[in-house]
Amino acid sequence: MTRSPSGWPGRGGPRSRLPAKPRFPRPRFARTGPASWRAHATPEDRLISGGYRQYVILGAGLDSFAWRRADLIGWLRLIEVDRPASQARKLARIAELGLPVRDGHLFAAVDFEAGSLRDGLDRAGLDWSEPAFFSWLGVTVYLTAEAIDATLRSVSGCGPGSEIVLSYDASDAFLDDAAREMVKIEARLVAASGEPYATRMSPAQAEALIAGAGLEVAEHLTPQALDDRYFAGRSDGLRPSAAERLIAARTRRR
Repeated sequence: MTRSPSGWPGRGGPRSRLPAKPRFPRPRFARTGPASWRAHATPEDRLISGGYRQYVILGAGLDSFAWRRADLIGWLRLIEVDRPASQARKLARIAELGLPVRDGHLFAAVDFEAGSLRDGLDRAGLDWSEPAFFSWLGVTVYLTAEAIDATLRSVSGCGPGSEIVLSYDASDAFLDDAAREMVKIEARLVAASGEPYATRMSPAQAEALIAGAGLEVAEHLTPQALDDRYFAGRSDGLRPSAAERLIAARTRRR
């Protein structure tokens, strides 16, 4: 299974029904994709347990949180951030399906490479003095290290207690043979589509990037820890690939 720019939520690819959970083939070892992580794993469980009132989805794509958890919108301010073209396609699809956009569900068009996340969130009405929760999944591999750093620095300017969960792609030295082969195939496909992988990192490099942006690592899960926490007991044998890893980071106390 590949994670191409046009096929994964977060990259603006067309899908037939926006609110539905994505249906992907299920090989034994697979990337689960940004929408699956958000719905079933670290980001949303930390969002709910943390009692946050502001939720920012970076690279939102066709994420369906606003409809899956419509009971939270209004009490929770939700801001979806994505590239202008990708977000325009989503808004058109929302209108086409007649889906409700509730008070407190907001959109910010931002190009992570060329634009300012802070400016986009200012326009959407983020309260920088209050804590916010950020989810950034399936995106960093397509960005330069400079763009990743700039985004993390914007997040670090949010209120005390703010947190971000992000994924990154581990470099080859940290992959098993199956994951290395999967990444090799994926890299060739996405490069042919015009949006090549740009940044892969060692776990130490990922933590250094977070620290350099003024954040501190709260949790850095190994593939085995992800498997134990979120995939134990599955009857279909699906397991997370070692290629993509998750880090939770938070603003430092001031």
